[in-house]
Amino acid sequence: MKPAEELLTIGEVAERAGFATSAIRFYDKEGLVVAVRTSGNQRRYPRSALRRLAFIRAAQNVGVPLAEIREALAELPDTRTPTKADWARLSRHWRARLDAQIEGLTALRDNLDSCIGCGCLSLQRCALYNPGDVAGTRGPGAQRLPKVIREPHHS
Repeated sequence: MKPAEELLTIGEVAERAGFATSAIRFYDKEGLVVAVRTSGNQRRYPRSALRRLAFIRAAQNVGVPLAEIREALAELPDTRTPTKADWARLSRHWRARLDAQIEGLTALRDNLDSCIGCGCLSLQRCALYNPGDVAGTRGPGAQRLPKVIREPHHS
């Protein structure tokens, strides 16, 4: 860890990273950022925590679940600031997710005007919610919902 004068208080990290101190405490508890404790038991963070928090924010903005963010950050060194190569390696894994989101948003944009006010409510014809009637090939009913087996109720 860095000498004390190079460490930041939780308030300084919060202000610079744009997170609430409670969020930083949560990420600390989850092991996503690492603090050292002073003799007075106060948290102090290395400047590298700012980059880790920026990475967390960027990943959350594209819908990456916290579990995946945790896995990615576990690959980074705690003892040095992550490099551009570190970030490039991690973000490569999320490229396909972003491409799919872009494709979905493009389809939504391109087909939205035909849906507003059309009133079709047809899952068979709707190009947005059921392209090619894929859900219809699985049979009738709500195919995406899990089937619940209920035990007979005895009074």
